[in-house]
Amino acid sequence: MREVAVVAFGQSRHVRDSAETSEVEMLMPVLHDVLARTGLTAGEIDFTCSGSADYLAGRAFSFTMALDGVGAWPPISESHVEMDGAWALYEAWVKILTGEAETALVYAYGKSSPGEVRDVLTRQLDPYYLAPLWPDSVALAALQARALIDAGLTDERELAGIAARSRAAAAANPYAQLRGAVPVGEPLAAPLRTGDCPPVSDGAAAVVLAAGDTARRLTERPAWIRGLDHRIEAHSPGVRDLTDSPSTRLAAERAGYFERPVDTAELHAPFTSQEVVLRRALDLGGTAGADVRINPSGGALAANPVMAAGLIRIGEAAARIQRGESERALAHATSGPCLQQNLVAVLEGEAR
Repeated sequence: MREVAVVAFGQSRHVRDSAETSEVEMLMPVLHDVLARTGLTAGEIDFTCSGSADYLAGRAFSFTMALDGVGAWPPISESHVEMDGAWALYEAWVKILTGEAETALVYAYGKSSPGEVRDVLTRQLDPYYLAPLWPDSVALAALQARALIDAGLTDERELAGIAARSRAAAAANPYAQLRGAVPVGEPLAAPLRTGDCPPVSDGAAAVVLAAGDTARRLTERPAWIRGLDHRIEAHSPGVRDLTDSPSTRLAAERAGYFERPVDTAELHAPFTSQEVVLRRALDLGGTAGADVRINPSGGALAANPVMAAGLIRIGEAAARIQRGESERALAHATSGPCLQQNLVAVLEGEAR
């Protein structure tokens, strides 16, 4: 199988409201940044793939406007997924594995500020039985948190500790929206408080992938993707055990995560309770995960641009490898209510 690596990662400074900029204006500096890191021009990229959601923008085929930031003339080989950018990266990874491309540009963006993102995300639900009840993303996450507490798997004190750790870690991340100490906050949807939930964020991210010797030529220390897999669980939260994530465990197994320990785990857990579920699925609790740094970037609790937060987890893990701060890392992305869909990537640095 061909070797494929992340050779560059860039992201915007995530903010609560970017009303003064369009999606293209938000995206272009990020694209210019990742291309400059590799020395490539847009015309030298073999394949471009993006991830976004028309529901956030409120107009059909909104992603075509973002192509203005890439430059679609002369014609380019391009694709789009109506998902988090982590799934766009998966498509680009497959494209390179099949030999149809040597390099790929993957980008994702999300502007949640124009509307009510909690209401927008109800459109993911079953349209006949669940969506008409309007259970928003916070309410569903609260049901999951309550299931964990009732099962004796966590408590509100542990959830507050996760929030505090994540946002303390974000103090060293100049791109994070929330940095440093954040209070527990006011009750939002019991047992969750505002501190247990992600901020409303506008932001963008991009990575460049390359194969084999091309990757080695473009960067001093490629972050090799040793495994990548994604799985999905039942659509309805009511027929799942919300205290577990078998799809995450299976994706991690297929990606080779359990073969050797990792030193870093970037988990896409927008709610503190979801980190508890993911740590259990990935065996990151107790002594097994004592030496693993979980979300050293601050994670989605520090910045959560919908449709880009999962790609950022892969990018952050890759960036730590490129800086020499990690040797083997796990990156996770999720989509859908209560961790319905999960993607796991295992990345490694070049053997020293």
